[in-house]
Amino acid sequence: MSRTIMITGASSGLGEGMAREFAARGDNLALCARRTERLDALKEELQGRYPGLTISVRALDVNNHDQVFDVFRAFRDEFGTLDRIIVNAGIGKGQPLGTGKFRANLQTAETNFVAALAQMEAAMEIFREQNRGHLVTVSSVTAVRGLPGNVTTYAATKSGLAALSEGLRVELKKSGSPIRVTTLYPGYIRTEINEKVKNTPFIVDAETGCRAMVKAIESGRNECFVPGWPWTPIGFILRRLPESMLAKIF
Repeated sequence: MSRTIMITGASSGLGEGMAREFAARGDNLALCARRTERLDALKEELQGRYPGLTISVRALDVNNHDQVFDVFRAFRDEFGTLDRIIVNAGIGKGQPLGTGKFRANLQTAETNFVAALAQMEAAMEIFREQNRGHLVTVSSVTAVRGLPGNVTTYAATKSGLAALSEGLRVELKKSGSPIRVTTLYPGYIRTEINEKVKNTPFIVDAETGCRAMVKAIESGRNECFVPGWPWTPIGFILRRLPESMLAKIF
């Protein structure tokens, strides 16, 4: 029986790549993003390749919190149930603190954390009613430490998202709920969000990265660095480096 997978930020990058991977696995898709013309093109492509699937697209600006709840509920009503919701939408803006770029940092904080909170609230409302479901949040390998410069705010938002996910996971485990929560920590995967970033060690193409993400999601583990190599050992090391070493590396 086909599952229904909902993905936010599905018009490009990791969201689009994961949609392709899940479609290849035979899953129905609920896809949302701001750029509906790209969603429509993706839907047409995937339905042409996999005519047996049901693929629905809706416009969503995740910073419109009321719209988040409306779109999530509309997808639930359309499909009858949502088996997995992937909180993927995010941006990569950011500048060093105190350099006059507060608006860029604020937009990053609002999109990557506050809007993610709204998505998690909307997802859990549905999952609690169903008494089942799998919530996936897309954090970042940068979440493991505070990082300098343009990445400071971005890393902080992704750290906050990971902590939010872990707290929810502990709560659900404590209550014996069947609802699952998985946190992904992607390393450098080449997408539009980082196409202009120069310092991207061990970067992989979007297809390779998204295939690793979907494999990690399907593994059932609570937390996954993706791709597993080399980011699992890198994450382990980063968590333990003294700040003096971080200053030299970054």
